[in-house]
Amino acid sequence: MGEMIRRTLEIVTVVVGLLLIWPVFLLIALVIVVTSPGPVLFAQTRVGLHGKPFTIFKFRSMVSGADKLGSSVTTGDDARITSVGRFLRRTKLDELPQLWNVLSGDMSLVGPRPEVPEIVAHYTPAMYRILEARPGITSITSLNLQDEEILLAALDDPDRAYLEAMVPFKVLLAMKHVDQGSIWFDIKVLVLTLYSVLLGRWWPLSELRQVTEFKNHLLHDYGK
Repeated sequence: MGEMIRRTLEIVTVVVGLLLIWPVFLLIALVIVVTSPGPVLFAQTRVGLHGKPFTIFKFRSMVSGADKLGSSVTTGDDARITSVGRFLRRTKLDELPQLWNVLSGDMSLVGPRPEVPEIVAHYTPAMYRILEARPGITSITSLNLQDEEILLAALDDPDRAYLEAMVPFKVLLAMKHVDQGSIWFDIKVLVLTLYSVLLGRWWPLSELRQVTEFKNHLLHDYGK
């Protein structure tokens, strides 16, 4: 019953949201078309609930064909990111098309961020439990690691660091969506996400000390 109520609230919220912000969709699409050749949307296969693959959608923030030009790991100084794309990524506006993923049932507004199959293939048996939660547009991990791309840019081998250290830590944080997931937990994450996006800063979270220690270890073990 709780899941049904949550899903109903999600659909109502998304439909109302789309009706209110559709002009924003059109404006972003127009700016992308004018400033960078290629499609407006970026589509990629991700792993969803119970390991089911699905296609995630984003506003394209990188040059066309970027996924074939380099790593799947994106750092803050990645030359593939367009000038408009940097703004979209910083403000999280590139994630807006995922509202359609929520309507289709592949994603929720709140939940662990879905990874590509190549990354999920390296999960340990314990990490696979994260797939018990429907992936989301925003998550407790996203809030705690808003500077992820900047952090990766400071590392000697971002790909190795992401796979060996970042992914396990992100799954560890995101496990709260499995263990503590509820309507009230989702509302908390949504409110904190809006606070962060609208005000450009984030509210200190309970995981702050844990995240700070992780970042220090990451820079020490993988830094340039």
